[in-house]
Amino acid sequence: MIIKILGSGCKKCLTLGTNAQTAARSAGKQAEIVKVTDIAQIAAYGLMSTPGLVIDEKLVSAGKVLSAQEIEKLL
Repeated sequence: MIIKILGSGCKKCLTLGTNAQTAARSAGKQAEIVKVTDIAQIAAYGLMSTPGLVIDEKLVSAGKVLSAQEIEKLL
């Protein structure tokens, strides 16, 4: 499973990355967390506001920091 955090690397993006890692561990999933900061790659997902969360190439959240529990439900 690949989880991508889309954003500039701001505090919200870092928090979302940490929450995603925690959620994957809690769900017992093997996940690679990838941070995407390139504007062109972010735009390719149709993301208009960061941070964005992509799970296995599907954009599942945009513009908000989900909690670890919310992310775990999406996994």
